[in-house]
Order: sequence, then C-alpha cells, then structure tokens
Amino acid sequence: MRTVTLALMASFTLGVVAPVQGADLDYGVLRGADYEPEVQVIDWNGVYFGGHGGYTSTSLNQNNVFQKMLAEEFRVRDIESQFSVSSFLTAPSARVDGASYGAFAGFNYQFDEVVVGIEADYTRFNKAGEVSNGISRIMTTTGGMTEVVNLRGLSSTKIEDYGTIRARGGWAFGRFLPFVTAGLAIGRAAVTDTVAVQNYGYNSQTYASNLTATVPAYVVRHDYASFNPAYPGNYSSPYGQVQTAPNAPYTIGKTTIKTVGGLALGGGLEFAVTENILVRGEYQYVQLNDFDGHKVNLNTVRGGAAVKF
Repeated sequence: MRTVTLALMASFTLGVVAPVQGADLDYGVLRGADYEPEVQVIDWNGVYFGGHGGYTSTSLNQNNVFQKMLAEEFRVRDIESQFSVSSFLTAPSARVDGASYGAFAGFNYQFDEVVVGIEADYTRFNKAGEVSNGISRIMTTTGGMTEVVNLRGLSSTKIEDYGTIRARGGWAFGRFLPFVTAGLAIGRAAVTDTVAVQNYGYNSQTYASNLTATVPAYVVRHDYASFNPAYPGNYSSPYGQVQTAPNAPYTIGKTTIKTVGGLALGGGLEFAVTENILVRGEYQYVQLNDFDGHKVNLNTVRGGAAVKF
C-alpha cells in the first residue's frame, strides 16, 4: 500500500512541475527581438530659403566678336567684297575661374518618397576674362591697288551675376534627398570689344608702269603720312602704328552691359540635419545665349544651407 501511494505522488509531481518549468524557459534569443528600430521620417514638404558658396569655372568663346564691327567699317570697300577682311581677325577662347556666392529659395511637395518642387537662385561672380589678337595682310585688288591691313583686337567679358529658376525632383531616403534640376537662366555681362585699324595702299599697277614710262603718272594712294612714288615700299610711311590701340590711326569698338537668357542644369544631394535645417552639395551648369559673338558657359560646384518652414 505504501509503495502504491509513493508511486502516485511521484507521477502527480512530475505531471505538474515539469510543464511549469518548461513554461519558465526563455526562448527570446532564438526568436530574435520583439520590435524593429524606429526610422525617423523627414517631411520634405514646405518652403525653404538659404545661402550658397562655391567655385565657378567659366568658358568664354569670343571667336567672332570683331567680325560685325569690321564688316560695318569696310562695307563699301573692295577689300571687303573681294577678300572679306572683316573675317581676318578672330579672338581666342579664354577661361576665368573664381569664387561665387549667393542665395536660393524654393518649395517642395512630397508624395511617398518622391519630392518635386521649384527653386530660384541668385549667384554673384564678378570675374572678367580678356583676350587679344592681331593680324596683318597684304593684298592686291582687281583695280590694281596693293592694300595693307593691320588689325589688333581686344575683347573683355565680365560676368557680373546670374540667376536661375528650375524645376527640381528627387527621391527621399530618410534624411537624404538626391535631386536633379533643370530650368532657365538669366545673366548680366559687361563686354568691351575694340579693334585698332590701320589700312593703307597705293596703285601698284601705275607704279609698275612708271618704271618704264617717260612721264610718270600719278600713283593713287591713301593713308600715307609721306609717300615716295619712286620707292613706295621702302621710303613711304603710313599713318600710325598698330602695335597698341592708342597708337593706331583709329580704333573702333564698343562697351555695353548685356542681359541674356540661357539654360540651367544640375544635380546634388541634400541632407536634413533636423526637420527644419537642410544642408546640400550641388553641381550646376549654366549656358548663356550668344550675345554679340560672345558665348559663355559656367560650371559651378557649391555647398549651401537652408531653413525649411
């Protein structure tokens, strides 16, 4: 009887205690964490404004800046109709680099991870590039005139400032927003184009005939300070020199302020320091339309910071 009682008590104890102990075991290590870390979501919607600063490299193409004014200068001359002297003088290209700075403002609209908006900016550059070139040519017209043309040109382009208005689109990754932009640009430039002109000549056919003539004929000539009909090449002196513009017989040219339009493209990466403080790195390309033979491209790398509302 005692043996039976002990056996029943042992069975009861194992049946109750074993499930309780099994329930107390912690299998959390095997199951993993019961929660996922919270990712902060940035709301990119809203108006923002800020400032930027960076480095701008400008390409200045001024190859044909002198042609129009020279064509006007020689429009009634046979050397223009026969030889196109207005196309003789070209200006080399130039590059000017330097710091730039300004401000920007815009508006973002976000749906899901896509962020679109519009942005306007202003950039102050205030750098100038200057190039010069010269050329001399001797030609004989169908009328028998031997003409000497000396030209020396100076061209300066100063980009004072420019602005853009662009559409903007990006894809939000938490605090990061990579974006691209495209739109219109407008710039202001001060340009100076001048050409020192020297042109003189004489009728070489008459001179050649005089070498065997008993009575020399009058040798037609122009723009000589002194002229020796017997030795027009060696003992005659034209007016002025053309090595530098102030010593030339005359200088033609102009200085103007131009406001021109163009296109703007770019891209960058924005980072939300807080919900309302944004920082960015950006590349921007601006191409201004041709103005009086001047072509300007601006490449800018810059950083900026903004406040969003």
